[in-house]
Amino acid sequence: MRAFTNRAARTSALVGAVAAAGLLLTACGGDGAAPSASATASPSATAAAPGSAASPAPAPGPFNDADVLFAQMMIPHHEQALEMARLADGRAEDADVRKLVAAIERAQDPEIRTMRAWLKGWDRPESADNGSDHGGGHGSGHGSGSGMAGMMSERDMKRLAAAEGKEFDRAFAELMIAHHEGAVAMAEDERKDGLNATAKKLADDVVRTQSAEVAELRKVLDRL
Repeated sequence: MRAFTNRAARTSALVGAVAAAGLLLTACGGDGAAPSASATASPSATAAAPGSAASPAPAPGPFNDADVLFAQMMIPHHEQALEMARLADGRAEDADVRKLVAAIERAQDPEIRTMRAWLKGWDRPESADNGSDHGGGHGSGHGSGSGMAGMMSERDMKRLAAAEGKEFDRAFAELMIAHHEGAVAMAEDERKDGLNATAKKLADDVVRTQSAEVAELRKVLDRL
């Protein structure tokens, strides 16, 4: 009987010790020491949010209205260049035209994503509210309208879509020269009036690459 009483007393003491240890651990967890794993994981989880790694960072540094307008105008300008480039599939015959089409697609699609990221980071809308018609309406497209120099009219785009072979190559070269010259003029305005260094660097790239492509397109016209 005494042995049973001793065992019961030891068991009771052990249970009490375990309970006390549990209370101590709970008290320690209340001061923020225990959830260190979740606290460490939270920032990395935010950084690895879907799409964040692929999205270009907003242009750093200060910006002005010219920077904003440059992005707002160049986005639809680039989009139309990509639309023109897509028409080359199955229509273009000249190897140099096809090569230039690939270069346009390679350069301008990422630039569109970059400029969209800038505008989002600057908390500015993607479209400039200046009443310009992004879809055309500028006659032959060889002039400028509301800051959208070189944009093709709907008639120009239909003419390009209806052409094939050498006729397409010639029309593409003529229209893309005008389109690129418009983009270069807009980029030169950004270089002159813009404030943001990253936006001005992209404007430098536009002037350099598209001026070179204009020279190549003129060679194509001379040959056709």
